[in-house]
Amino acid sequence: MRVVIIGAGQVGSSIAADLASAHEVIVVDCDEERTEELNYSLDVLGVTGDGTSVSTLEEAGIGEADMVIASTDDDETNIVVCSTVKAISDAFTIARVKNTEYLRTWERSERAFGVDFMVCTNLLAAESIVRMIGLPAARDVDPFAGGKVQMAEFEVDEESPVANQTVAEADRFDSLTFVAILKNGCVEIARGETLIEVGDRVVVIGSPESVREFAGSVAPEESQGTAEEVVIVGGSEIGYHAARLLESRGFKPRLVEQDTDRARDLAERLPQTVVMESDATDIEFLEREHIGDADIVIAALDSDEKNLLVSLLGRRMGVERTIAIIDTNDYVELFETVGVDVGVSPRSVVAEEISRFTREGEAENVALIESDKAEVLEIEVDAESILADRPIHESVADLPDGVVIGAITRDAEFITPRGDTVVEVGDHVVVFADIDVGEEVATRL
Repeated sequence: MRVVIIGAGQVGSSIAADLASAHEVIVVDCDEERTEELNYSLDVLGVTGDGTSVSTLEEAGIGEADMVIASTDDDETNIVVCSTVKAISDAFTIARVKNTEYLRTWERSERAFGVDFMVCTNLLAAESIVRMIGLPAARDVDPFAGGKVQMAEFEVDEESPVANQTVAEADRFDSLTFVAILKNGCVEIARGETLIEVGDRVVVIGSPESVREFAGSVAPEESQGTAEEVVIVGGSEIGYHAARLLESRGFKPRLVEQDTDRARDLAERLPQTVVMESDATDIEFLEREHIGDADIVIAALDSDEKNLLVSLLGRRMGVERTIAIIDTNDYVELFETVGVDVGVSPRSVVAEEISRFTREGEAENVALIESDKAEVLEIEVDAESILADRPIHESVADLPDGVVIGAITRDAEFITPRGDTVVEVGDHVVVFADIDVGEEVATRL
């Protein structure tokens, strides 16, 4: 595809990096230094100019574009870009927004604003956080096959019973498949003899029940399910959406917000959430409210530094797990090194969602592992598929290395894949693939 990206900030640059190897990418930005830097660092064409300008879009080759992604930091600019593109071309448009009101308007009217697909940064970040709640040690969770299948990534610490076990020893679950081990930033396909070591991240695919059971075996000392006590620090849009989504799943979170008017508004909008008006860095308040007894603290304040401070205070007071919103991508690894359990970058989440959308092709659904190291694909098997009407052990021999079939659903029923399992036309197959072979696998399946 020919893809034009408007905005060369962290999100735009990340999307460009993900797409450059498989597509013709043009990046437009007002900052000449940014476009020149991308010219040198990525195999993309940089165009300097205003992305809302027809002349700039024409310079970027909008007439031949298959897709335009508006990813500046301004919602209104992104919407205007899409509207302008629709007026002069047939390109598919994607807009990134922070304000959920724009998303609600777009959802009520097909292709409102000239936008074909809209992604909301704040909502995606909240959804990413909430998927991890209830699963101890989980760092990423994605649903497939209408929720019948889950992919989850877990970190193994020195207290975990599965540490220093082989995959064969740890595999005690009927409807779960170990697909990969992430060691020192590298992806290793999980084999029976593969050793799970402290610090590794284990990627599994299975039924939601088996994934929860495995989560309990990775971190048996941590509570799971709606019994967990969750404290959200910061009534930002992300904090609000996290609380709202948790309420819908049966949780009764507590939320700390310093601004009086915002706290009152949130208390009215969140009936199952206890909203407390206070400065969350006040040690006396934290002790008085027994924040240290919480299972999870979500730091969703308006600055990375404040979120780091709240997370470290929580850990010091005894909180089992901390999740922090980190707006600057480069800080995520640093914050996780110094004490944050899981850092969630809204910019990375939305960049991944857009990149995932562009990769779907023949796939029903796609999830990216560690942004770009591997992917999990959901494929509906047709008569042309290499899997159709063959046992898995035969099909796998015709697939490239770095591929694992993780789950099958047939007529909405979960099937654990084994070597002699015969895949039928119409089945939904969830497959793990190394990023280097993902596109080939999607085509052949």
